Amino acid sequence: MSQIPDSRPSPHALVFTMADKIKLRVVTPSRLVLEEEVDEVSAPGELGEFGVLPNHISFLSTLVAGEMSYKQGAARHSLVIGGGYAEVLDNVMTVLAPAAEFPAEIDTARAQRAKERAEKRMGEVNFEDPEYGQLEEAQRRALARLQVASKETRR
Repeated sequence: MSQIPDSRPSPHALVFTMADKIKLRVVTPSRLVLEEEVDEVSAPGELGEFGVLPNHISFLSTLVAGEMSYKQGAARHSLVIGGGYAEVLDNVMTVLAPAAEFPAEIDTARAQRAKERAEKRMGEVNFEDPEYGQLEEAQRRALARLQVASKETRR
């Protein structure tokens, strides 16, 4: 009589499952901007752009104003974030940002005016003045908004 092998895992065996998606949440003070299952995320960290894939190690990072993108299947989507924080934990990436917009939501004329105002004022202020850093950040936000908006118009 042949024995059928027991296919149950040993109670002493560690079982790991690999996820093939990561949940992405983007939250601002005024709304939940996005909550989707995605294949990968790219975000503008304070120390440079970083990517997150399923089963990524847990971490916390500060973000700067810039383009954040995510991939779902063959489609890549973009949005602009105004800085904030990103946490990756248990296949969930949560982004807490002061502002976030999809390309279709961006008022390009307003972003262009904000860029011009910041650049004009930067020319009037001494580099060592504390206001200069705030103006650089305003310029960075405006440039990011214009960059992401231009991607939408090229589609």
